[in-house]
Amino acid sequence: WNEDGKGPSIWDTFVRQPGKILNGDTGDVACDHYHRYATDIALMKQIGVRAYRFSLSWPRILSRGHGVINQKGLDFYDRLVDTLLELNIEPFITLYHWDLPQALQDQGGWGNRDLLPYFADYAAVVVRRLGDRVKFWTTFNEPWVVAAYGHRKGVMAPGLTDPKLAAQVAHNLLVAHGMATQAIRAIQPDAQVGIVLSLRPHEAASDSAEDQAVVAHRSTTAWYLDALFKASYPEVSLRALGANAPEIEPGDFALISQKLDYLGVNY
Repeated sequence: WNEDGKGPSIWDTFVRQPGKILNGDTGDVACDHYHRYATDIALMKQIGVRAYRFSLSWPRILSRGHGVINQKGLDFYDRLVDTLLELNIEPFITLYHWDLPQALQDQGGWGNRDLLPYFADYAAVVVRRLGDRVKFWTTFNEPWVVAAYGHRKGVMAPGLTDPKLAAQVAHNLLVAHGMATQAIRAIQPDAQVGIVLSLRPHEAASDSAEDQAVVAHRSTTAWYLDALFKASYPEVSLRALGANAPEIEPGDFALISQKLDYLGVNY
């Protein structure tokens, strides 16, 4: 978690807060993929895996989220990608799987609109290094979890409980997705770019307008899919959020709703 120049992430901070994680466990070592990747990939080959979807650690590549590039971090992903390709396993890279650099959180994190271009810059750094071998790029994994669990319920990093902030983060993540999509395609025009959402069906208790409206609002499916494919948010959701609705700038939906090459569904 802190080897070869990697900076701290919001999860490195969160797991060290007393009472947040059962037994006080951390992700410092976990399955130790950083050191065991070659053995792990050999096992993938043995069981017939043809593609490996994995997530990059932003603070491993840019310890403070922007500025100086940590070459040792990029070197690791170079080795990982090359080892996969040697065994004919297709790399599917996810740019963000919840571990924001702590240095950016200290500046307001995903709630700070001014920081969103840093995500596009990070995407560009990675694509310039790996884009000659990697075709498939996912911007975000489950942005709903980041907003709802990290900023409204507070049970995941960064552990905040602010409903207005959570709604703004939900919007800002999608704007950052759009910025990163543009950055990737500017460097690698033939890249396959998508996003991975956690989707689930919701069934109303009755046919009443009230129950139907509750389901429409609570369905994260509509919020994210409407933004990505209809360039709007559901009116029922905006009404339900009321004063907590996010601030939306002109041009945001044009950024968010760019054509995707694929939609990843975690179900």
